[in-house]
Amino acid sequence: MSRFIDYPTLAPQGYQAQMALERYIRGSGLDHALLELVKTRVSQLNGCAFCIDMHTKDARAAGETEQRLYLLSAWREASCYTERERAALAWAEALTRVASGHPEEALRTELARHFDDKEAVDLTWAIVAINGWNRVSIGCNTPAGGYQPGQYAL
Repeated sequence: MSRFIDYPTLAPQGYQAQMALERYIRGSGLDHALLELVKTRVSQLNGCAFCIDMHTKDARAAGETEQRLYLLSAWREASCYTERERAALAWAEALTRVASGHPEEALRTELARHFDDKEAVDLTWAIVAINGWNRVSIGCNTPAGGYQPGQYAL
């Protein structure tokens, strides 16, 4: 395995800028449980082991059930997610896979049924942030498995 590149130490201003975005998202008013589902799903799509480990642990610590975490990769077939969660997960997948095509109008319409414009923008920022974290964590070979909930203070 390649060595971990300690990006918070080597590039503290970049790290702090990304953390500032996290603080904004955390204070946006979006439900923490919803954000953890979105962060976990995006991390699954991107194959980021560190972020999957982190966000499943944070989700559990916030009261998320094992069943919903286990079913997340197949959320379309699982009945345990709300319509709002489904709209958020679909939006997260579309923006994460944007190279495959831009979101269709039907997806935007469904998002608007469950999120007002401000919430949709905040959700979009959350998706941008986790995609960024995934890329930094993968690129710097951040080791998975040792994260503890609440380890990183916002």
